[in-house]
Amino acid sequence: MEWTTTLYFLLAILFLQCAPKHETTTSTGDASLGEVLEEADRVKADLDKYITVKLTTDAVLTEKEKQMLPFLIQAAQLMDQCFWYEAYGNPNTLLEGLPNDKLKQFAAINYGPWDRLEGNAPFVETYGEKPKGANFYPVDMTKEEFDTTELPGKESLYTFLRRNKEGKLTVIPYRRQFEKEHKEAAQLLKKAATLAEDAGLRRYLQLRGDALLNDKYRTSDMAWLDMKTNRIDIVIGPIETYEDQLFGYKAAHEAYVLVKDMDWSKRLARYAKFLPALQSGLPVPPQYKKEKPGLDTELNAYDVIYYAGDCNAGSKTIAINLPNDEEVQLKKGTRRLQLKNAMRAKFDHILVPITEELIDPSQREHVTFDAFFSNVMFHEVAHGLGIKNTIKGGTTVRKALQELASGLEEGKADILGIYMIRQLHHKGEISGDLMDYYVTFMAGIFRSVRFGASSAHGKANMIAFNFFEEMGAFTRNDDGHYLVDQQKFEQAIEALSTHILTLQGDGDYTGVTALFNEKGNIPPQLQKDLDRLGNKDIPVDIVFEQGLDVLNL
Repeated sequence: MEWTTTLYFLLAILFLQCAPKHETTTSTGDASLGEVLEEADRVKADLDKYITVKLTTDAVLTEKEKQMLPFLIQAAQLMDQCFWYEAYGNPNTLLEGLPNDKLKQFAAINYGPWDRLEGNAPFVETYGEKPKGANFYPVDMTKEEFDTTELPGKESLYTFLRRNKEGKLTVIPYRRQFEKEHKEAAQLLKKAATLAEDAGLRRYLQLRGDALLNDKYRTSDMAWLDMKTNRIDIVIGPIETYEDQLFGYKAAHEAYVLVKDMDWSKRLARYAKFLPALQSGLPVPPQYKKEKPGLDTELNAYDVIYYAGDCNAGSKTIAINLPNDEEVQLKKGTRRLQLKNAMRAKFDHILVPITEELIDPSQREHVTFDAFFSNVMFHEVAHGLGIKNTIKGGTTVRKALQELASGLEEGKADILGIYMIRQLHHKGEISGDLMDYYVTFMAGIFRSVRFGASSAHGKANMIAFNFFEEMGAFTRNDDGHYLVDQQKFEQAIEALSTHILTLQGDGDYTGVTALFNEKGNIPPQLQKDLDRLGNKDIPVDIVFEQGLDVLNL
């Protein structure tokens, strides 16, 4: 594909000029110019894994809503700077050493010198393996040292671990590490609040600004769930823990600036009422579904007009289920946000070409956008089902499963999402042919496994593929096309749902490790089929042209 200068490269230059002088996790060592240029040639092929799409909206905004957007986008850009530090360190040390614009652009997409779609393999060969704990912990810290060190706050979502002058571990709160960025972002959110015509949005923006200053996010999470009638929205702050692959304890910074599709959201609202019945019907013993999902739950559709930080790194998020706070989820519920314009781009540019290459011609008609949208939506709904606290041991599933929690949770959401569709279809609450959802799900596995082992979603889909193959849920014809067996597919859905929910409820770290080791890898034949997609120049994911210029504001 032909590449133009996009926001990623512009951000790279911005970071060179103004990024704070933090330490970095690694260094390049010595490399000849010739070696670096050879790497740049290889990176061109890696850039072709992405297709560029513009982030726009057709929504009619009021003048005050238009005036809010620059403040929200500027606050999002500050989250981008924070995430650079969390993922890598000081971007100056990387970007200044790259003589080729394409290398710089690829580094900006990946927030570092590691290719997120290739299991975090270094694309600048003079860099070593990416630290499992990214930049949240000292690179020389072992799990054993962490576990045996008595240090208040070490497991907090919002702290870094560093070494003091004596070499001992110490804790640095986010509010101190990012004092400048958080203060500026808080001021921007509060400026936006003065323009908010919706009272709920105004309150949320004020509280979220306060949270950035004190690292206490629960009150603003509650306020975010209380918003019902706002059109403009922003998800901002340290949120997901995917970047911490050492423990899964540390939240990484990100932001989405959003415009709600009011009509689509009204159409989706009806499904929230089914959550209690779906929870009680899960295929596990009562103790694994004793928790009741919060009822203050919404399903909304949005146009996303700006991504920043964690959600913008490598493969892009197309749906969200938040807040992650287990206590908030049990008390009030969550909001599921379907990012409709980004979802449509992935369907048109990626899923349809994958279908034409890998799905049997007799079943291709079953791959539809409506089924794709529903599968993604119910994936997010499914995050609210199951169990948040282990049935014994007095801890959360997240803490019990540590770095494995995110991957298993995504696997749960995938499989329970399609399980819920089947249940609602039997109740007459979802129309259409069930095979639309199943074959679209199958095509979606091929899409997501391409994200690689460094992605929680990629790992989850590898497990699903191998589990379904063992149960005969699909067959691969001699001509290289895949065919879904509806009856065995439904049996596999129920069996994998039961297995994952049981592992989570037991907090079975050993069992999850075994599942990942046995089924979290791409088998040789599947890899050959995925290589076919690359040879056909089918992109793996998307990058964005985004910002006020794209929005014509």
